[in-house]
Amino acid sequence: MRILLTGSSGWLGESLAPRLVALGHEVIGLDPVPSERTAIVGSVADRALVRQAIGDHKVQAVIHSGAVHQPDMARHGRQTFIDVNVTGTLNLLEEAADQGVERFVFTSTTSLMITQAIREGARGGAREAVWLTEAALCEPRNIYGATKLAAESLCRVVNLQTGLPVVVLRTSRFFPEADDMAHAIEQSDANTKANELLYRRLTQADAAEAHVAALDKAPELGFDIFIISARPPFSPDDAEDLIRDAPAVVERYFPGYREIYNRLGWTMFASIDRVYDPSRAAERLGFVCKTGFGELLAELKARQD
Repeated sequence: MRILLTGSSGWLGESLAPRLVALGHEVIGLDPVPSERTAIVGSVADRALVRQAIGDHKVQAVIHSGAVHQPDMARHGRQTFIDVNVTGTLNLLEEAADQGVERFVFTSTTSLMITQAIREGARGGAREAVWLTEAALCEPRNIYGATKLAAESLCRVVNLQTGLPVVVLRTSRFFPEADDMAHAIEQSDANTKANELLYRRLTQADAAEAHVAALDKAPELGFDIFIISARPPFSPDDAEDLIRDAPAVVERYFPGYREIYNRLGWTMFASIDRVYDPSRAAERLGFVCKTGFGELLAELKARQD
């Protein structure tokens, strides 16, 4: 297929573009930032550019992973988020529908699922971890989440009104930047990211592979939304214990993990306040992340042996 990939110069594009090419697809990268993966330098907010990109290249599929992200809030105002994340998404959806594009994949975020109540509970006072599925209430707490939720709604509307197959992927964390959360372990970003694989992270490679799966399944699904995250070992029955004593819960599922961590000088979070459940993606999309906490733990142990 001829695929228009937005965000081609970004972290996901770095892994996804070559993966698509290896599968035999022709990838046309669109991004404001030049790179070897980007054929068209520009913004999705430019409707004329989007129209030309789809038309000139006879695009058959769109993977829309480009966006301004949460860290960009420090240097961009709300209007930029609306222009790129909302208007830009609408431009792509409408031009895709008008020009006969066969399928559309939209990269969203689990961030839009974190309400103010969840955030306040994470700061103290929560009695149990929140188990998050696609059915969870979405009340975004910032402009990034608000615009991604609006873009998801546009995906649904365009699918309903035009029949364009659209799959929305709410990816959890896979970016390389250090965690800015209060629970981050200052001494080791690798330690923080390893812990997060238990409940709120996936690898760059798995993020790319999820988009490949969504691309394949879109015509069959019509419209759907999926959480994409590494498989958590926990169940909802662990919710209270995860708040009270997360290391003990992790020990139940991974006996001996403390020894591996101790050799590295690593620690487990004292408390885990939420768990993203990707089971629906396994059931309907047929996608499961290859790398989770268990796989990483086995790799760490192999290095130590």
